[in-house]
Amino acid sequence: MDLEAYSAAHRDEWRRLGELAAKRRFTGAEADELIERYRAGASQLSAMKTSAGRSVQGDRLSLVLSRARLRFTGTGTNVLHQLTVFFAVQLPAALYRVRYTTLAVAAATTAVAALYAVWIASNPEVLAGLGPYEQLRRYAEQEFVGYYSDRAEASFGAQVWTNNAFIAAQCVAFGITGVWVPVVLFQNAQGLGTSAAVMHEFGRLDHFFLYISPHGQLELYSVFVAAAAGLMIFWSWVAPGARTRTQALAEDGRALFTIVIGLVLSLLVSGVIEGYVTRQDWPWPIKIGIGTIALAAFLWYQWGLGRRAFRAGQTGDLEAFEAGARRIVAA
Repeated sequence: MDLEAYSAAHRDEWRRLGELAAKRRFTGAEADELIERYRAGASQLSAMKTSAGRSVQGDRLSLVLSRARLRFTGTGTNVLHQLTVFFAVQLPAALYRVRYTTLAVAAATTAVAALYAVWIASNPEVLAGLGPYEQLRRYAEQEFVGYYSDRAEASFGAQVWTNNAFIAAQCVAFGITGVWVPVVLFQNAQGLGTSAAVMHEFGRLDHFFLYISPHGQLELYSVFVAAAAGLMIFWSWVAPGARTRTQALAEDGRALFTIVIGLVLSLLVSGVIEGYVTRQDWPWPIKIGIGTIALAAFLWYQWGLGRRAFRAGQTGDLEAFEAGARRIVAA
């Protein structure tokens, strides 16, 4: 690439971008022009760096682009403000994006678990294949309930939290493969169905639901959200639309991976409930009610607050970013 000729050909464009970057107020047309010229300049800078590496012309254009970028992204803010924006806008919007996929994942997992439970409970030979009968009896009558009280509350809750948070992070991180999420979901559904069938065999199915309900409502829903985010990242790669696959993965991956932070917190709450609430001698309506309140709060955060943020354009994709940028610079 002849940098001198290339710079001369685009000098007027870069000069206009610099003029727009120096303005304090914008009309709607000027805001649109700033966005378009910024995108064009970024592409041109990329071409220059690819062909010739670092250069004086590239450094000058990079400086102009930095100034322009500040006009629609703003300068850095304090940490408290950034956290407020993240938890009040960005995270709920990302959660809202996966709402319907979450419901689909929940329905599929529930169906597989139910079918597995019915299949095992209806076929004695399958049940026998799970292990010696006395061992299954010990699991149903002692180990299942004892699991929630064998260790101290803090250590048990911490172990449950770290294990579930790790699973959620894996679902999002490896969702791009398109295989990891279905495998994890099937294993979880298989485990739930098997446990339910064994508990049913020994007349303790009520214990199965009672001991799972306090923490399981939020815990399972959080895993479903993680699976939904992973599947949506995979779908961005399969069907990127008008974007390139690299662009789609970068944009949607950054947006949806923020969900992991929210799930770490929601799973922390479910871990606290599992470690401290489930084992208590309180009436079951109280313990299950605590879990229901926790799930209801999460659903409001995802569907209520998330809907408001999503409608304001906070989706994490490029189109929403540009729309938000136009509103900022036009203010």
